[in-house]
Amino acid sequence: MLAAGGRFVARGNAAKAYEAGQLLRTVVVEFDSLEKAIAAHDSPGYQAAVALLGGDAAERDFRIVEAAG
Repeated sequence: MLAAGGRFVARGNAAKAYEAGQLLRTVVVEFDSLEKAIAAHDSPGYQAAVALLGGDAAERDFRIVEAAG
């Protein structure tokens, strides 16, 4: 994510969860644009990292949200 221009905003276990939330590790990364966020996910570097971890190492829930405004 850093190599693709992302900036870590938050990372760690949730301090509190409400409603359907879960106390799981969460990482929030900010990018300069929606296109850069998508390119980071689709990049060979990120895909290689996912492949290195293997399918059983972690369950990933990767969401890209465009900022309002």
